[in-house]
Amino acid sequence: MQLINNTILFVKNQLTNAEGGHDWFHIERVYKNALLIAEEEDCDITIVKLGALLHDIADSKFHDGDEKIGPKTARIFLESQNVSENIISHVISIIENISFKGGNFEKKFNSKELEIVQDADRLDAIGAIGIARTFNYGGFKNRPLYNPNIQPNLNMSKEEYKNSESPTLNHFYEKLLLLKDKMNTETGKKIAQKRHDFMITYLSQFYAEWDGEE
Repeated sequence: MQLINNTILFVKNQLTNAEGGHDWFHIERVYKNALLIAEEEDCDITIVKLGALLHDIADSKFHDGDEKIGPKTARIFLESQNVSENIISHVISIIENISFKGGNFEKKFNSKELEIVQDADRLDAIGAIGIARTFNYGGFKNRPLYNPNIQPNLNMSKEEYKNSESPTLNHFYEKLLLLKDKMNTETGKKIAQKRHDFMITYLSQFYAEWDGEE
């Protein structure tokens, strides 16, 4: 489908110099996860594909917290492709409602397509790749790996979560380990459980090495 091919080219170009955890390869993994989940769901596959490809087109974390730039960038592109307004508004709603935002974010929109893309995005935040992305971003922000004297904050507001500078390991407790129970689809839940278990094993090994026990 030409629209999807054009979208892939657009996203690749937009994310040429993106941070390693939010680059084209992240988008590609989310896209593949979304297609896998969509096989078991009754959904509009075009909207799923576009939502997955455009969900991080201009992440607010890398644009001074501006949450409007992503939806705006996506809309301009989709309009240039003569996409119908009902599809554009649905894709924009996915982009606006997909993020974790500290877990205290009230979704203002619901659809099966959002559920699928959100699960696909969350799967890429956990497991082996999720661990790699977490430490990559922590390094990008020059955060310490771990500080036993700084406890995770499990009750952050959206703003506190966005501005947090806590050690990278705290992010496991503030987000990654919470995602398993926030999955929307059965396929997503099944894959998430396996990746969650891997993170638990990783943390056990991390603490053992930190304490000089192994």
